Amino acid sequence: MAKRFVVVSAHPLESSLSAHLTALVTRQIAESAHELQLFDLYQQGFDPRLSPQERQSYYAPQYDASDVKEEADALQAADVLILIFPTWWFGLPAILKGWIDRVFVPGTAYDHAPDFGRMIPRLSKMTSCIAITTLGSPWWIDRLIMWRPVRRILGTAIIGTCAPKARFSMLSLYNCEKLAPARLAAFETKIKQAIEQTLK
Repeated sequence: MAKRFVVVSAHPLESSLSAHLTALVTRQIAESAHELQLFDLYQQGFDPRLSPQERQSYYAPQYDASDVKEEADALQAADVLILIFPTWWFGLPAILKGWIDRVFVPGTAYDHAPDFGRMIPRLSKMTSCIAITTLGSPWWIDRLIMWRPVRRILGTAIIGTCAPKARFSMLSLYNCEKLAPARLAAFETKIKQAIEQTLK
């Protein structure tokens, strides 16, 4: 049975390393028998700002996701979600954070509990989420000093809450400003292997 892959890419430059990795990922999926839907947030001009009507409806009986219906429908239908982005200041790019703010919302990614306790997950179809990111810093700063904040936020707070059955993995390319071709090739191999696992 064909799976639905949703790839979200977030970098302003078409010549960026993130764009290169996005092309690598989408090509591999496109060559398979599975379905692919790509959201290049900068290319499509995605507005990361939560609108007044969206926030107003956050706790209403029906959340207003009409302005991001395509993205919300794609998220709910995704078997595999792949996020490709640079890590800036040990956080997500603003446009990707805004995508999460506007798409991982009540009625799409989760439901409010009647007593506003623990969120009730809705992304039961999702089996895997892969985050692919680049960092200028060395690995030890991210892991030993910062305790991998992006991984914890994505894996625990977002995917862990809204898609608890999904396997979360993160591939991080450190020191990307001093990148030798051999190290890039090794990272590309890791990506291909991770994607291959989800294609089975």
